[in-house]
Amino acid sequence: MKYNPTEIEKYWQQYWAENQTFAADNKSDKPKYYVLDMFPYPSGAGLHVGHPLGYIASDIYARYKRHKGFNVLHPQGYDSFGLPAEQYAIQTGQHPEKTTKENIARYREQLDKIGFSFDWSREVRTSSAEYYKWTQWIFIQLFQSWYNKDTDKAESICTLIQEFEMNGNAKVNAVCDDNITPFTAEEWNASAEATQQQILLQYRLTYLAETEVNWCPALGTVLANDEIVNGVSERGGHPVIRKKMTQWSMRISAYAERLLQGLGHIDWTEALKESQRNWIGKSVGALVTFKLKDSESERDNVDYILSGDETNDYKIEVFTTRPDTIFGVTFMTLAPEHELVPKITTPDQKDAVEAYAEATARRSERERMADVKTISGVFTGAYAEHPFTKEPIPVWIGDYVLAGYGTGAVMAVPCGDERDYAFAKHFGIDIKNIFDDVDISEEAYGSKDNVKIANSDFLDGLNYKEATKKAIEALEEIGQGKGKTNYRLRDAVFSRQRYWGEPFPVYYVNGMPQMIDAKHLPIRLPEVEKYLPTEDGQPPLGNSKEWAWDSIQHSVVSNQLIDHETVFPLELNTMPGWAGSSWYWLRYMDAHNNDEFVSKEDEAYWQNVDLYIGGSEHATGHLLYSRFWNKFLKDRGFVSQDEPFKKLINQGMILGMSAIIYRISGTNKYVSKNLKNEYETEGLHIDVNMVNSSDEISTDVLRDWQPQFSDAEFILENGKFVVGREVEKMSKRWYNVVNPDDICHEYGADTLRLYEMFLGPLEQSKPWNTAGITGVFGFLKKLWKLYFDDKGLIVNANPASKEALKTLHKTIKKVQDDIENFSFNTSVSQFMICVNELSSMNCHERVILEPLAILISPYAPHIAEELWKRLGHDGSISTVPFPIFNPEHLVESSKEYPVSFNGKTRFTIELPLDLSKEQIEEIVMNDERTHKQLEGRTPNKVIIVPGKIINIVG
Repeated sequence: MKYNPTEIEKYWQQYWAENQTFAADNKSDKPKYYVLDMFPYPSGAGLHVGHPLGYIASDIYARYKRHKGFNVLHPQGYDSFGLPAEQYAIQTGQHPEKTTKENIARYREQLDKIGFSFDWSREVRTSSAEYYKWTQWIFIQLFQSWYNKDTDKAESICTLIQEFEMNGNAKVNAVCDDNITPFTAEEWNASAEATQQQILLQYRLTYLAETEVNWCPALGTVLANDEIVNGVSERGGHPVIRKKMTQWSMRISAYAERLLQGLGHIDWTEALKESQRNWIGKSVGALVTFKLKDSESERDNVDYILSGDETNDYKIEVFTTRPDTIFGVTFMTLAPEHELVPKITTPDQKDAVEAYAEATARRSERERMADVKTISGVFTGAYAEHPFTKEPIPVWIGDYVLAGYGTGAVMAVPCGDERDYAFAKHFGIDIKNIFDDVDISEEAYGSKDNVKIANSDFLDGLNYKEATKKAIEALEEIGQGKGKTNYRLRDAVFSRQRYWGEPFPVYYVNGMPQMIDAKHLPIRLPEVEKYLPTEDGQPPLGNSKEWAWDSIQHSVVSNQLIDHETVFPLELNTMPGWAGSSWYWLRYMDAHNNDEFVSKEDEAYWQNVDLYIGGSEHATGHLLYSRFWNKFLKDRGFVSQDEPFKKLINQGMILGMSAIIYRISGTNKYVSKNLKNEYETEGLHIDVNMVNSSDEISTDVLRDWQPQFSDAEFILENGKFVVGREVEKMSKRWYNVVNPDDICHEYGADTLRLYEMFLGPLEQSKPWNTAGITGVFGFLKKLWKLYFDDKGLIVNANPASKEALKTLHKTIKKVQDDIENFSFNTSVSQFMICVNELSSMNCHERVILEPLAILISPYAPHIAEELWKRLGHDGSISTVPFPIFNPEHLVESSKEYPVSFNGKTRFTIELPLDLSKEQIEEIVMNDERTHKQLEGRTPNKVIIVPGKIINIVG
């Protein structure tokens, strides 16, 4: 009876689907365990063998936990809003929903073939109106909330309104916009509703504001910082510029400290935590105000002549972590996009400043931050006044300063900062040394330790801590500074000028945003003729003829009915790609609830995700936004847990083994790999699936593959054409994609699952090599032969040998330890060792082979299910208790001693380990083999070390 993975896997996949084998119960008496994968975006290309790596790992763990008696929730769904479907719609006119549904069907087919134990009854799709209804609902809750610093949490906006009505905003300690105008209760109560709404927008957790954004003209939308790579869009590689737009933003900055502190309570890798710490970017220092000095033309003004005040109304606020170095300031640098730049630039510097600002706008923030080698900047012609010395300080602009970080301005202390030092040297700006007994002739001195401040008036002789404290006190005394904690984390832009995304539940009355009542959700995406922005630059929803809100009928109606009395325009932007993924783990808990995004009871049972597996590229995007939304929902009492993901593992990548052929430059001639050094060549990628295991390809196959090769000349080596190999990211672009369907068809899904785990540690990247898969397939066939021969089942009821029990329990311990430590690759090795040892023992005992089937079930579930059924069991193996390790089977009760004569081993003898020296000697000396070796002689000495050696001398 041969192993036939095709038949076996088809049968069990159908069985699992029909019997809902992996459906989780929300009211189980078992302990819960929630295993989650980062859900995929369903692209048109489908899955390649690199995609399932994390899914296989999480599936092994989910199956293991079921064997250990847990009620496991292991759901799957699709992050189905996204740019690729919309770009395809723009090119073809095909609705994104159609292509998305087709892609999801393809993904589902592929996922099912690999045998994942997903609870598909809970599937979610972020592009489904039934799902994004609740994304819209969460947006409304954010809009209706503010962050109270005194209670350190989000609260209903109603509590803020009550405070305004009773006391004004004098005592309000909130995370809000800068430069809030104070008002009394009387002033608030007397204000028009529009004014009140404008004030509340300054406090809401989601708000409209004019902000600097990353604008991608080619994609026609705003991009988040994490969607930009090397200055271009991650999707499509298009140029990105900085521009100001009125956008929805989310006040994630309110949660900066809690996001930092929460990292101490979750089991994530230190590298991932450090990524978030750096992104949040906490720094402690001071906010310093520099007044701007009057220009020459202003000095002729009568007010200046009468007052003698050399400064004007403009001020530059600077955040610094080194207020102790304030006497070392010799220039200031503003971000080119800083709002003061056009106001303070002198006429003779105007052209240079504008040209520099325009060039900077074409670079992304990440590119500017990463470029530490280029030194550039322009003098504005303006001067600030030093708060203590009153000396003039030249004001420059430079692209290394970002408008969104801190205040968008820095006080430059070249003696204490390497970048300021290089800038000053490059432009010939003074460098003042304020460190006692420190040489700064060659480089800046950036350390805070073991140095005293000098040339700094009242700070002279003080160390870093003393000088910092005294400088802040002095700044506070003159009203030009205060101590402050700053964060690099900025509020998240939440608008996209795209079609294929969640519509905002927002309409506008006299330009002010109004939320649609939650009972009228979802606000569904309308049909549009074109998916590009409108001719006048509005987002694609501007193409819809029915995109207005009737506030009486509570429905979307024709734009022609807009009268700004009862019918109003709806928001034209859509939500960003990360909206739907910022809460989806909660929906899985209660996927079909039409009345709540998750019920209190189900959320209380599942709580949060116990194990989350996905890529590290989401560290500063999805994972940060998810933690933010979860903490907000906790604040407002909608969920019970502060953190969404207890343990997080980042899987590595499976890399492609690209195939390269070498073209002689300027010709259509191609040379075999080992001849390429004889010519000047350039490498071209070809489809890896055309290359055999010896890295050879038929030139006829190449000629048929693409027209450029049809009349090419091929120079062979020893009659063969050999290709080069290169390990790269698996991508259609490099023709190195391996389709898991092909592997499943030829070898079976269990072979694919085992092989992907066998490739190496889960967290590491590793190259795919199809040639290695045959060994894993051979292992499964060898496993099968322990249970079957050509005639059928050969398992017997005989008692197991000590050796077989030792092999089994060694494997139980190893596999359990490996799974719990996520060392799946070494488990596969242990399975191979186990099967080899049992095969050599000719072991066919049920007492050994039943536990072995359970052990391998998480890794190779199809063959395990089939073995379990053939052993006479009903139902699935998936919840059968995991075998219990018995250490007694690993304890050695006997020892095989080598028996030596004058140091040379002549035979071996197995003896119990509890024998004394005398007992061992008696047995050995009475052995016939000893008599034969001695030939009647009496030995001079018998050396015995119990448990080790026996040596007969003489």
